[in-house]
Amino acid sequence: MFGNTRVILFMLFIVSVFGYIFSVMKEKIYLKNNMIVINKKSVTQEHIDEADMKEFIFDGHKVKSGDEIKVILKGNRKVEGILIGAKRKDRSMLIVTHKDEVKKFAIDNIKKFKIISKYGKFFKTF
Repeated sequence: MFGNTRVILFMLFIVSVFGYIFSVMKEKIYLKNNMIVINKKSVTQEHIDEADMKEFIFDGHKVKSGDEIKVILKGNRKVEGILIGAKRKDRSMLIVTHKDEVKKFAIDNIKKFKIISKYGKFFKTF
């Protein structure tokens, strides 16, 4: 009775490990081809095209599209999300929040800026 259960659990474990390995390999291929995957429904091609700078230096930090950031605006409003890019002409940043909203912030309104995690950081350690 328990022999079949153990076999099924072992098979499920092996399948989940292989699924994880394949998803990590897919991310590595995307990173190697300079592709950034942002799985948010609210991000459209217009948002991506609107952001003309995908990699830039802000407040002494080198940031690029896909990085998870935390921004504190003047008035102490906090926003966390994934960076889409920046517009040089407007001096603004486009961020998609965890609530799936695309927000645009003027750089002059940003009081504090913090990088929570870098896109592809996992692969730089190996």
